[in-house]
Amino acid sequence: MEIQTVKKMQKKAIKSSGVDFIKIGLALVFMAAVLVYSFSTTGDIPNNTFLAIAALFGAYMAMNIGANDVANNVGPAVGSKALTMGGAITIAVIFEAGGAFIAGGDVVKTIKKGIIDIGAFGGNTDLFIWAMMAALLAAALWLNFATMMKAPVSTTHSIVGGVMGAGIAAAGFSIVAWGTMGKIAASWVISPVLGGLIAAGFLFAIKKTIVFQEDRIPAAKKWVPIYVAIMSWAFVTYLTLKGLKKVWPTIVDVVGFLPDEKKPSFIVASILGIIVALIIYFIVKQSVSKASSTLENNRKSVNSLFTIPLIFAAALLSFAHGANDVANAIGPLAAISDAVMSGGISSKAEIPIWVMAVGAIGIAVGLALYGPKLIRTVGSEITELDQMRAFSVAMAAAITVIIASQLGLPVSSTHIAVGGIFGVGFLREWLDNYDEKAIIESEKEILEDEERTLKAYHGELETIEAKEKKGKEDYKRIVNLYKMIDDEEDKVKEAKKALKSTEKIKYVKREAVKKIIAAWVITVPAAAIISALIFFMLKGMLI
Repeated sequence: MEIQTVKKMQKKAIKSSGVDFIKIGLALVFMAAVLVYSFSTTGDIPNNTFLAIAALFGAYMAMNIGANDVANNVGPAVGSKALTMGGAITIAVIFEAGGAFIAGGDVVKTIKKGIIDIGAFGGNTDLFIWAMMAALLAAALWLNFATMMKAPVSTTHSIVGGVMGAGIAAAGFSIVAWGTMGKIAASWVISPVLGGLIAAGFLFAIKKTIVFQEDRIPAAKKWVPIYVAIMSWAFVTYLTLKGLKKVWPTIVDVVGFLPDEKKPSFIVASILGIIVALIIYFIVKQSVSKASSTLENNRKSVNSLFTIPLIFAAALLSFAHGANDVANAIGPLAAISDAVMSGGISSKAEIPIWVMAVGAIGIAVGLALYGPKLIRTVGSEITELDQMRAFSVAMAAAITVIIASQLGLPVSSTHIAVGGIFGVGFLREWLDNYDEKAIIESEKEILEDEERTLKAYHGELETIEAKEKKGKEDYKRIVNLYKMIDDEEDKVKEAKKALKSTEKIKYVKREAVKKIIAAWVITVPAAAIISALIFFMLKGMLI
């Protein structure tokens, strides 16, 4: 029997290692293709070797973004079983790439929002290129490590840490804009707290207006269209503000009645959101009314009404991520490309289409090959999600970014999404707190009763055994008491075990929370240290 078990384990291990080799092989093929393309298209340009190696690092970085960062967009939908893993990856691949190509920024601040002062490089292009290469590779290595540890971390913070570390290594601590770094540190708290509060608020509203009602289906008919309409407003506003900046002038040209602005304002985005929300409200109202005749008055039926909106949310979050974060993530590669092509250093750089392609395709490859690990972590290993909870997390992701952008608060999409998951989990704990207290009190009473009974048996036994003369009945009673004491001791053990397990019931896994928060806090310094070491290594080899 044991031999068969060992053989099964060996087969499973061989199969798993075979799949791992295939994944690594496909990843290497993509990276090699990027390297070859970069060399072949820049053969007559000085420093083209640096650009080719940077492109290789960019491809590696993009795959790590796909493996880690995209999980936040589709993880809740997978965890709630609104989407299968295959369906989620397909949607994310299509919409991430679509967002990058259709609405990705054509101009990006390559030095990451003023993290370092490029004037400190003194016009030394080589030094700048080495620093950006170090930043890119360091961010990718940190993301790779975080993915292995199943910790969702911020891509933006990884890049920021990489740029900061390489900048310090190249020109000293004075190069860093410490005010900006302070804002980034503030986002470690602001992002998850805002995301958690908004997600918990929406889930509580759904529970109060639908789940806790005696007649859930009539309540669902009234409230589900409202919640989906709010989601529609949030996502249209979010996408207009964050995802359509590049194509907005073209949209203004096509649609004559829009204000002639370089980028959409909050008022314009919000009005567009309201128009779409009203249309969606009537569509969903009609759809829920038709479906209500086949629904039962239970939680499962209510959950099913949020499935399709949740799938749309996953797609829209992926599109916005592709449009907004991909360009930021490949910023250092764009900076290197600009420095190599122009022979100088600029605070802004056009992103060539091939660089955007490296980011978009790399994310798709990384997501398809290594995304499932983090998708499972986000979707099911922090807390249990159903469609209502996942819907609340998606709402938090969109609304938090809108609020933060209007208030000028620094936020991270990764921290918002994971904070939203924390929020719905802790809300469940809070709501069930009173029931849990009642269970604990009941278990304590049972334990006390069993302990009193055991004490009484011991007392009776001691009394009988203390008699100088014992009759036949006394000996029979002693035998029975020993048996009863053994049984009662077992009951006391069971009661203690039951009380202990009741007191340990938590909806949010504390170990996961500790690990993720630790990874968030050390992302910037860890990426900075790795980047500085890589910079010194490159400088030592190339001078």
